Amino acid sequence: MLNLKPNCECCNRDLPPDARDAMMCSFECTFCKSCAAGVLKGKCPNCGGELVRRPIRPAAKLAKYPASTERVYKPEGCER
Repeated sequence: MLNLKPNCECCNRDLPPDARDAMMCSFECTFCKSCAAGVLKGKCPNCGGELVRRPIRPAAKLAKYPASTERVYKPEGCER
């Protein structure tokens, strides 16, 4: 099960579980679409992997399998 992180690691923008503009790499590093396409140019600053759209967990499953509340914010990793 994917760890749905609540924010962009780059700009700290909130990314709720149903956000259609949340992007992630295969290690579940999470970014907003604006940072992913802009400063990061589609590449994760942590692992170098491709950033793809994060799937949305069905609302009916969020009660049993909630999104993470642990925020990860590393603005220094987003400077290019």
